[in-house]
Amino acid sequence: MAKRLDEQSDSAQWLAWDARHVWHPFTQAKTAPPATPIVAARAATLYGADGQSYLDLISSWWVITHGHAHPRIAQAIAQQAMTLEQVVFAGFTHPPAVQLAAALVAKLPVGLQRVFFSDNGSTSVEVALKMARQYWFNRGERRERFLACVGGYHGDTVGAMSVGGSSGFFEPFRSLLFPVDWLPFPATWQGDEAVEQREREALLVLDDYLARHGRECAACLMEPLVQGAAGMRMCRPQFVQQVAERLRAAGVLLIFDEVMTGFGRTGRLFACERAGTDPDIICLSKGLTGGFLPMSVTVCREEIYQAFLGESFDRAFAHGHSFTANPLGCAAAVVALALFDEEETLARIAQLEEIHCQRLLEVQRHPRVCCPRVMGSIAALDIQADDAGYASRIGLFLRQFFLDRGFLLRPLGNALYLLPPYCITDAELHRAWDCVAEALQQLPPVRA
Repeated sequence: MAKRLDEQSDSAQWLAWDARHVWHPFTQAKTAPPATPIVAARAATLYGADGQSYLDLISSWWVITHGHAHPRIAQAIAQQAMTLEQVVFAGFTHPPAVQLAAALVAKLPVGLQRVFFSDNGSTSVEVALKMARQYWFNRGERRERFLACVGGYHGDTVGAMSVGGSSGFFEPFRSLLFPVDWLPFPATWQGDEAVEQREREALLVLDDYLARHGRECAACLMEPLVQGAAGMRMCRPQFVQQVAERLRAAGVLLIFDEVMTGFGRTGRLFACERAGTDPDIICLSKGLTGGFLPMSVTVCREEIYQAFLGESFDRAFAHGHSFTANPLGCAAAVVALALFDEEETLARIAQLEEIHCQRLLEVQRHPRVCCPRVMGSIAALDIQADDAGYASRIGLFLRQFFLDRGFLLRPLGNALYLLPPYCITDAELHRAWDCVAEALQQLPPVRA
């Protein structure tokens, strides 16, 4: 692999074009170092134009599941590309979409029956919000409020920004966002003795809200068990269950944003399984196609779908995308889903969780480490810093520290986390944890 990469054409020219023409996401271009050129990938490793390799510890922004360039998924895409690459999905259908929908419904909690395809995580949330709002509209009920968890992040389109408005990313767009009501999220960690009190306080807020506004609320949206972009903040299954029970009693729809937590991240195929709670609507993306292609689905209960049926178009769900149910993405997703059984992926994730727990016990002794937490393939800890937050100086230091040593790891501010592809070997994961221990010994001091 390294020899072939050494033979790549000069990367200086296309890096210059990148600097001149490309606008990178979540990047301050004036102060950021030049982008790292990647030309190939295999399993859990990325390969740079200069032959340098990088162990992918964040699954390339949480999308890679079974590994980069998995041959089964790549083959399915290539075969589909020679058969049918795209067709409008309004009034047409095709085998990969139907096969994927049926396979997903078979794996999801009983009752989630109707699959609506879109393009990415943010659009799957937009679909869910519009679906919930129009569901009540079609039933003749005026329910226009939405409830969401403090700290949640659901994407960067306007509706998704609205329900993620407490995340702090969207201040320039505040006037564009619709009003949202907020539910505390009782984040917890290993050794947290006060979690039950925070849960009780959050549930009291919910009880009061439902007593006053339950009949006006269309839906509650939450990331079950793990708030990803907020810093891998985790809550207990008991809390999710109690929220769901109260919403169900009040007749409020429950939407789970499983864009990140879906497809094995929490140790179950879907986080709702680990939480022991079934939503009315679920949003899935990222790992859906194994990380190969952008695609998402919003899956709802049959009774929600039925509310859109009628003799006139005004009851229909007038929403869609040019590449809705793209056959290439569907073909990739069918194989990616099947691989969970064929490669016994959930058993492998349990092994990763064991290693995370073992190594976290060691590093959490460091005096600046706090709030250690593990769930499935996700391990996280917070580092005490004078500027905690997404733009933390600690986060920028650590990002470069790991990159210089051959690891792709992007801390969320002062929250350091590992979320690797499931194919990572034990030796690779231990090597990553060794680097975490080294990084903790070289942290810049806290400013006085």
